[in-house]
Amino acid sequence: MQMSDARDIKADRATVWAALLSPEVLKECVPGAQEVTGTPEEGFEATVVQKVGPVKATFKGMVKVSNIVELESLTLTGEGKGGAAGYAKGGANVRLEDSETGTRLSYDVEASVGGKLAQLGSRLVDGFAKKMADQFFTRLEEVLEGPSEDDPEPEAEKKGWLKRLIS
Repeated sequence: MQMSDARDIKADRATVWAALLSPEVLKECVPGAQEVTGTPEEGFEATVVQKVGPVKATFKGMVKVSNIVELESLTLTGEGKGGAAGYAKGGANVRLEDSETGTRLSYDVEASVGGKLAQLGSRLVDGFAKKMADQFFTRLEEVLEGPSEDDPEPEAEKKGWLKRLIS
């Protein structure tokens, strides 16, 4: 499965770059993340709980950061094992460039699954993967920008904490 997309984030490139390399921000943004630890140099370990169709699993995995061009691009590659549910592995090439509103983040993702997850069918798995990517980048925008005006969530004041922290 492959997908590509881009997002405009209302933050400067250095802030977006720092967020992509922060285990705290990754934990906040990855849907279902229970724990994310590590460093960009040594890689990140993650524990993520997800339900794909009828299959619910806890995935434990490793994400490595490579091809780093500071403030411009990087590659994330990872693999997670979910016990009897199977495994998921993939990679993302992420690019940052200046835009009129801040930073344009573009990404190309390639992913594959095996085990029970693969038996669910590619339409269900592909739809789930796209939803996860959308949720990740939506949360990243919220962490960096703060809540949108039409955000009805009562915990809206929690969002944008990274921007407040480094401002």
